[in-house]
Amino acid sequence: MELTVGVEEEFLLTDATTRRTVWRSAEVLRSTAQRVGDGIVPEMAEAQVETVSRVCADLSELRAELLVLRREAARAAETAGCRLVASGTVVLGSPGPPPVLDQPRYHRIVERFGPVVDQQCVCSCHVHVGIADREEAVQVVNHLRPWLPALLAISGNSPYWEGRDTGYHSWRTQLWGRWPMAGPPPRLTGAHEYREVVADLVDSGAILDDAMLYWYARPSHHQPTVEVRVADVPQTVDDTVLIAALVKALATTALADVRAGRAAPHVADQVLRAACWRASRYGLPEDAAAPPAGDRSWTATGLSALVNHISPALDAAGETGFALNALRERRAGGSGSLRQRLAHRRRGRLEDVVDMLAERAVAG
Repeated sequence: MELTVGVEEEFLLTDATTRRTVWRSAEVLRSTAQRVGDGIVPEMAEAQVETVSRVCADLSELRAELLVLRREAARAAETAGCRLVASGTVVLGSPGPPPVLDQPRYHRIVERFGPVVDQQCVCSCHVHVGIADREEAVQVVNHLRPWLPALLAISGNSPYWEGRDTGYHSWRTQLWGRWPMAGPPPRLTGAHEYREVVADLVDSGAILDDAMLYWYARPSHHQPTVEVRVADVPQTVDDTVLIAALVKALATTALADVRAGRAAPHVADQVLRAACWRASRYGLPEDAAAPPAGDRSWTATGLSALVNHISPALDAAGETGFALNALRERRAGGSGSLRQRLAHRRRGRLEDVVDMLAERAVAG
């Protein structure tokens, strides 16, 4: 059983001189439209762009696709006097809240949610795996739920925000958590309950539509996929491909369990939310910010347990070597958040952090 995979990545635009966020997405998109079409699209804030890969059959195809999209976006940003930056949050700040794209839907969001929108210039990575049947998609999400903290801990890349170190591994997660429906998904009985929940949330006013269901994993509202959206945007293409490999293997394992009639593990919503907070705060055990003494939450969602769980799926896809090597390199080089802090530590300049992020965004 080989699942297709695709990735959406969000990026910040920063001025080439000041390294502060700038509102130049329209200029960047004009430069990319003819070359990559819908592969690079606007985001809600005019200080961001998003790359959208094609549906890929394997990781090597995905890697090549992501590298082209990142380099095209970076080239267009340079033409517009700015740089493409792969960070979950704004490092150095901006003149003020970035304006939202001039579209009716975004104006409705601003009207409905007010100042929540002001601090949502954050960048994540969404991995889609091809599961067309909505009933199976809901059940697969149930099986994915316990592993979301591990994916978040691996992918954290947003320690700085508006010129200060937040002390968090993924501050993006905290900012994004201000939306009413952001966070771990509930455990649902099936597609019928999923539709009922979405309808009730729309009626309550907490979301405009199912596109605003900002759960960390969900059946996609516009593609025949399960979408996992828990990760910060990674610094490099290889970091992104690692997240995609883990998500794809998790989804493959989950789908096999669903079809075999195996029940999803029960994890209470509040316990799962707490584990995600802990992953956002501290990352992996080897990251710079160590968890408090006696913290046992990692035992249920640790990296070793994750690798053991998905090993058969990795083996079947011929992706074990890549995944294990990438994890070893990640542990040796440190998380995205640690790399940002190391870049700052050398000279005490956040400008160096932005430069490092821009360079790594297009490294291959």
